[in-house]
Amino acid sequence: MKRSKRYKEALAKLERGKTYSLDEAIKVMKELPLAKFDESIEVALRLGVNPRHADQMVRGTVTLPHGTGKTAKVLVLTKGIKEKEAEEAGADYVGLDEYVEKIQQGWLDCDVIIATPDAMGAVGKLGRILGPKGVMPNPKSGTVTMDVAQAVKEVKAGKIEFRVDRYGNMHAAVGKISFDEEKIRENILAFVDTVVRMKPASAKGQYLRAATITTTMNPGIPLDRSALLDELK
Repeated sequence: MKRSKRYKEALAKLERGKTYSLDEAIKVMKELPLAKFDESIEVALRLGVNPRHADQMVRGTVTLPHGTGKTAKVLVLTKGIKEKEAEEAGADYVGLDEYVEKIQQGWLDCDVIIATPDAMGAVGKLGRILGPKGVMPNPKSGTVTMDVAQAVKEVKAGKIEFRVDRYGNMHAAVGKISFDEEKIRENILAFVDTVVRMKPASAKGQYLRAATITTTMNPGIPLDRSALLDELK
């Protein structure tokens, strides 16, 4: 893959083969040449699980202490009195049949979809569209609920959903490079701590195998796994 001059310059600032403490990694990340936009900060984890076994699927949510730096667009699929609740809570789009039809026609201008249980009959038709994009409402992630007002407020406050992929990897956006170092640190630790606490009982051996942080346009910075786990104690 052809790399840009800026990317190569960033790569040259990293020590080959070194793993960094979280504080070191954040400091280095702040010093790398940045793009002309406010890049997202992402955390990538490699877990010692086999997601093909249902009891080793790691999936959940966490509300980041300082949000993601992005205001998520929320669609609430519901009807009746819950529509007003969703609107008053700050949902960007509210409705049911018209949005089911729009999504079937290719529209998906939202980041999170919340649905009430009574709407799931209609929402179920969208599984093949929403599932691969990671936005299918699910009770385990709190996106299928009667308390739509609370769900909307949590998403707007910085609640993110995470899910391990079939290879045992997990990615999450945890802030923006414009955040100060302490906010970045606290967001990363909140995410990693939540994932570590969700270790499946059936997962054997080393659970958190590797962790990396990066910005949208820069190379990943590998974290010292043991030091990271010590931060959580």
